[in-house]
Amino acid sequence: MMRASEQDGAYPRPQLVRRAWADLGGEWEFAFDDERIGIREEWHLGAVALPDRIIVPFPPESPASGVGDTSFHHVAWYRRLITAEELEAAGRSAEHPQVVVHFGAVDFRASVWANGHHLGEHEGGQTPFAFELPEELVGDGPIALVVRVEDDPVDVSQPRGKQDWLEDPHVIWYHRTTGIWQPVWLEAVGPTRVTRVNWVPNLPDASVAVHLRLEERPRHPLWVEVEVEYEGEELATFRAKLSDPEHRFSIALPIQANGQAYEHLLWSPEHPRLLDARVRVVDESGAVVDEFASYFGLRSIGEHGGVFLLNDRPCYLRSVLEQGYWPETHLAAPGPDALRAEVQLIKDLGFNAVRLHEKAEDPRLLYWTDRLGLLVWGEIGSAFEFSPRAIERTVREWMDIVARDAAHPSIVTWVPVNESWGVQHISHDPAQLHFVQALFHLTKALDPSRLVVSNDGWEHATSDLMTIHDYTTTGAELAANYADAAAVAALEAGIGPAGRRLSALPGGTAGKPVMVTEFGGVSFAPDAELDTWGYTNAANPQEFETKLRELVSALQASPVLAGFCYTQLTDTRQEANGLVDENRVPKLPVDTMRGIITGTDRL
Repeated sequence: MMRASEQDGAYPRPQLVRRAWADLGGEWEFAFDDERIGIREEWHLGAVALPDRIIVPFPPESPASGVGDTSFHHVAWYRRLITAEELEAAGRSAEHPQVVVHFGAVDFRASVWANGHHLGEHEGGQTPFAFELPEELVGDGPIALVVRVEDDPVDVSQPRGKQDWLEDPHVIWYHRTTGIWQPVWLEAVGPTRVTRVNWVPNLPDASVAVHLRLEERPRHPLWVEVEVEYEGEELATFRAKLSDPEHRFSIALPIQANGQAYEHLLWSPEHPRLLDARVRVVDESGAVVDEFASYFGLRSIGEHGGVFLLNDRPCYLRSVLEQGYWPETHLAAPGPDALRAEVQLIKDLGFNAVRLHEKAEDPRLLYWTDRLGLLVWGEIGSAFEFSPRAIERTVREWMDIVARDAAHPSIVTWVPVNESWGVQHISHDPAQLHFVQALFHLTKALDPSRLVVSNDGWEHATSDLMTIHDYTTTGAELAANYADAAAVAALEAGIGPAGRRLSALPGGTAGKPVMVTEFGGVSFAPDAELDTWGYTNAANPQEFETKLRELVSALQASPVLAGFCYTQLTDTRQEANGLVDENRVPKLPVDTMRGIITGTDRL
């Protein structure tokens, strides 16, 4: 079996890799259903061909989909025939008779049928789901797979991030994403299989906690066997009996906790070492019931004395805001190669961290942040109202996001709320403050191994970091805001740079590391076809370089800050304040920007 750490980046679930799978991307039949006639005319039965075509997984609003329709549509349908060749490619056999169809993400509510059999429904536009095809259908094919999507374009109780509720993009919001926007794929499995694996490193005890989730409670005695290796060298083996669908155990690893060898297996941006794991589930006879490859990284995250800690050492974060939006494909990535290129670009520009902004990213990007070495702040696309429905939807999706991504070593911080979006009155509405507090504590309960920012930018409740959004336009003013501890204390005690209080809960961030997690936003887009804007503007490359250098160096000079996050990596439609344009072309020489971001050109 392949090493999961050495995959090519195409596999949609990079930390639970089975031998065979079939990609269902490409051309599907498609139709908008503005009149809501699809159910009445029995489109779900799969016998009726839909009139139009779409390229999956690109949303219909995007040019790459072949549809390119950005107007309001509440309902859309997809149809595709699954062939016998695709069932074979998915690994269907006597040992693996059950075929599962996986959806990476469908925005916002999906109902799925196979040859008219209703497989199930899922709500939540940023999280994966899967359904098993009925065994009686999985013969020689074909199987008509039909998906009905509902996505109310003006429902702001849906977690939607930067998707506009107006028909045309305005200010910092852009076109909506309707329907399928991450991979759809098949895999064949046995009756008992693992559906989720999480690895939680425990340092300096030199062990890793493992959480396996099975599809169902074992009907017969089963055992799990794990082999861990690094670069072909076996590090540990483990065997345990499985008696519950949720199983947890710990594996000791050969690290000398008090010697120099302690460092040689640790993961960091400079040394993104990944440990490979081979996991088997076997029955009493030793026959393999399920088998997959995975990987994990050994590292610890913390904070102390106003410092962000990685592997118990100070780590200054040089981060950039990443919205994951492409002009041709919108929120969907153009392909797996584009995801690798995005991570490599961020590193080439001198950053050691990225804030994934208002979007739960494709897990294939997280594979590259793990493998290439880039610290990640994970975030959810926000809802824009405070209501029982918005609370329920946000909590459900956020729990699914954390569960999906918790095994990635590159993720170091969770951000459940940004700039009070969806809780605009947190400073004087106790209910909204309690909700933000609850999200913080829920996240810590789900994943106590990472830091959590309660409300990035301002109006913090209890939080592991004090994060500030400061679009001050001159270096001198920005430097003054963070000149020393007294200056920062004055900011925290008064009104912050955006005219909002920095703390909604007195003492909630006392003594915590301080970071400026949005700043800059210098717009330079002389060839843009749209009316563009930024927080400040540059007329030519020389002025852009001067402003960028002035703002970044102002924060780097602060003896108080634990890091920064520049806004932003790429131009995003009319928000043309990226370091590169929307096609990822740098606005200055890469070496110049790397020198500015790292501060090395001033040495």
